[in-house]
Amino acid sequence: MLIKVAEKKDIAPGGMLGVKVNGLNIVICDYGGNFYAVERKCGHAAAYLERGALNGYILTCPLHCARFDITTGEALGGPVPEAPDSKYADPLAPDLETRSLKTYPVIVEGELIKVEVS
Repeated sequence: MLIKVAEKKDIAPGGMLGVKVNGLNIVICDYGGNFYAVERKCGHAAAYLERGALNGYILTCPLHCARFDITTGEALGGPVPEAPDSKYADPLAPDLETRSLKTYPVIVEGELIKVEVS
């Protein structure tokens, strides 16, 4: 089922928007004018990912700096023990597993951004 989650104007170029649809928490990301949707919570500590940073297609978690590819959901790097831009430090971080993120198909119809959810 396709569900409208936002309009293009709601997301700054290279930006993100967290939304909740059909009970799912999703973050919509703009990468080069293309939109991608991934689950909203980090695969390590459930932090809201839209509070992190999006550099190109790499989404960095705000809590422990785990990194994800928004085009595939793949976890590119787990949490770091001393997160440089975070007030949180996790000395056990290298021993913790960071799972990849679920992705959702995105369809853009005119100015509307829709996500396929089941």
